[in-house]
Amino acid sequence: MQYPVKFFTVEEYIELEKSSQIRHEYLRGQIFALSEDSKEHNIIADNIYSRLRSHLRGSSCNTFMSEMKVKIKSAIENKPTFYYPDVIVSCDPQDQDRYFLNYPCLIIEVLSPNTEITKRREKLVNYLTLEKLREYVLICPDEIKIEIYRQDAQGNWTIQILGKDAQLNLYSVGLTLKMADIYEDVLIVD
Repeated sequence: MQYPVKFFTVEEYIELEKSSQIRHEYLRGQIFALSEDSKEHNIIADNIYSRLRSHLRGSSCNTFMSEMKVKIKSAIENKPTFYYPDVIVSCDPQDQDRYFLNYPCLIIEVLSPNTEITKRREKLVNYLTLEKLREYVLICPDEIKIEIYRQDAQGNWTIQILGKDAQLNLYSVGLTLKMADIYEDVLIVD
């Protein structure tokens, strides 16, 4: 039996998301439901969000958790794509859309078995096309390991991998986090 594939316009997608009980990401006209996150995933994202929010309070930057979308012109075919990062920061006064951000400077994703490949490939390729993005951070929830993709002054991207004895320097927002702060209340078995 054959079924038609439904394609949505950006406007239809935004309207559907307003009333949906679950979040969906939008890629080239199609929507994809997001899987539920683990307790460790949520604790790590909350630890980072709360420290970023506190650090940036009173500044021109806004910090959001997983309920805010980022809009991207897909690296493939230059079509609109919407993702829900785990933590996102925008300091750009042009970011005035109510339901999504266009100009984030920092995106943080906590990995999970269901999302790791997407976050390492598809999202990485698309996020690095964002005009104002300076850092894309991937955090492992079951070991103390963080990867930072960082754009330098010449526009080149580098990757840095951090282990348990390092600190996470978020140059885009002027904040340094200890691993103990990021993984607070998460049991990591060595």
